[in-house]
Amino acid sequence: MKIRKLLRKIIAILMFRIDWKKLVFIGAILTVFRIMFHISTLPYPLTEWILFPPSEISSSRNLNHEKNLRELPVSPDIRFNLSQHAPLVVSLNSTDGLSETLQVLERREQVSRQQNNRKHVNAVDKVIFPSSPVGKVSNHMLRYIASLTPDEALAYAKREIENAPLVTDDQDLYTPLFRNVSVFKRSYELMEFILKVYIYKEGKRPIFHQPYLRGIYSSEGWFMKLMEDSRQFVTRDPQKAHLFYLPYSARQLQKAQYVPNSHDLKPLSVFLRNYVNMLASKYPFWNRTRGSDHFLVACHDWGPYTLKDHEELSRNTIKALCNADISEGILVSGKDVSLPETTIRNPRRPLRNLGGKRASQRPILAFFAGNMHGPVRPKLLKYWRDKDESIRIYGPLPHRVSKVMSYPEHMKSSKYCLCPMGYEVNSPRIVEAIYYECVPVIIADNFALPFSEVLNWTAFSVVVSEKDIPRLKDILLSIPLRRYQVMQNNVKMLQKYFIWNSKPTRYDLFHMILHSIWVSRLNQLQVSEIS
Repeated sequence: MKIRKLLRKIIAILMFRIDWKKLVFIGAILTVFRIMFHISTLPYPLTEWILFPPSEISSSRNLNHEKNLRELPVSPDIRFNLSQHAPLVVSLNSTDGLSETLQVLERREQVSRQQNNRKHVNAVDKVIFPSSPVGKVSNHMLRYIASLTPDEALAYAKREIENAPLVTDDQDLYTPLFRNVSVFKRSYELMEFILKVYIYKEGKRPIFHQPYLRGIYSSEGWFMKLMEDSRQFVTRDPQKAHLFYLPYSARQLQKAQYVPNSHDLKPLSVFLRNYVNMLASKYPFWNRTRGSDHFLVACHDWGPYTLKDHEELSRNTIKALCNADISEGILVSGKDVSLPETTIRNPRRPLRNLGGKRASQRPILAFFAGNMHGPVRPKLLKYWRDKDESIRIYGPLPHRVSKVMSYPEHMKSSKYCLCPMGYEVNSPRIVEAIYYECVPVIIADNFALPFSEVLNWTAFSVVVSEKDIPRLKDILLSIPLRRYQVMQNNVKMLQKYFIWNSKPTRYDLFHMILHSIWVSRLNQLQVSEIS
């Protein structure tokens, strides 16, 4: 009886005290929100048909494009040069470079595999996009890029760059400095969105993972420090990596392995050979590409010569070298990278003495002071020391001269700063001249200029052949004043691309080096053109 009475009370409450219309309405709203939430968390496919209705599909043509994307042959002989005259296509949304039909076909096929892979993603490896605005990119496009395999992402990037939208006004990029500012901007943006680098943990200090931040070889140390600190570009999952970094210091290797006065670099090259062989036996990544998606950064003069004991390391790896001599067959133009040599005297103040004087306040035509290393500098002294008041050429700057005007003040007071090679083709004076807003005069045959795939060096520098040293004054005086003023202003605008920052900023030296390595990686791909 008690149970029956209880049931009657419950039925009475349900029938007469609950507003069923409101209950059903609330339930419907909650159901709709739950469905929308689940759709929004999918990689792309279900929302593709709603937000991007496909155009009419031509089955044979688009299936061929899908096949081309999957079968991307790797060819080191195919070179992608950012200075090429790429089609400048103006687009309302530059990220829609792939045909919509291809996106639908591709993503529908991949979604199940991608969802399974996402279960194993390390939280640390979530895609970190730059905080500053770098183009109008939809959230769906970002999710699409994040869902691609490394090879597919690189193929997508290359197609996008080849169809870069026209850049007419960008406050961050000074157009006269670039060979093709539209292509560079698109490539740089895609690097920020896509690039992931895996850094090998193997290797003991001080040769590995211990950046050397002071002196003329500091470029390799600053890059190592900023690369290892990067949350944006570094991944802990090697399966996601587009590039693999060998985190050693050529300077530290020299200090640890070289026997003074032995003139024998064999211990250094054997050490690197054994390190690479260890990685190849421990992981599948080196053998998968024979090292072509691996890179190293070495600023010591001996950097290229320590690679010779490992054929794949020397031939296949992307090498960023200060000693960028194209005549020796180690650095390959279009595959390897010319690393700017920077002299950092105080790591806590890397930008000390930055800046210079106006063109009208530079009475010295040309200036050089330095040790007499190599064959070129003695020749410079022979023809021009004490020969002309407007051209000031010294060995080491004499004390009697430096008391009156310091080395930095000489550069800030000169129209042209001479940058002759020493024992090797590279010279830190090129970057010093840029810092002091002095037009660099580069005297080094066979030197691959840094960032030459994107920068137009004729806009802000003068290159003089070694054989033309006797004609140096005539060459400089033949440059019209107006032309010089433009070049000097361009040097000032160029500074931001050659500056180290403790916390990297867009387009600074860290990012420019990484971009050159990114371009070298893209050069390895051969992508079928999608019309």
